[in-house]
Amino acid sequence: MAKKDDLNRQGRKIALVIAGTGVFWIAITAIGGALDWSQRLRALFDLVALAGFIWAFWMIYGLWRARQEHEG
Repeated sequence: MAKKDDLNRQGRKIALVIAGTGVFWIAITAIGGALDWSQRLRALFDLVALAGFIWAFWMIYGLWRARQEHEG
């Protein structure tokens, strides 16, 4: 049963990474617009957010693989 709890905990962690990245991206976009940041700086933060989403998808893949191994 501990293995299933670990998988559930990892799923919640992934959800928090996705939600946190989304909130960060929205907030930094609003702040950048309000403070009139350059497009170059805004693009940098877009890339940071993209990296966060890619990391989350990588974690999802790892979770999927772990669940496949747990079932079979």
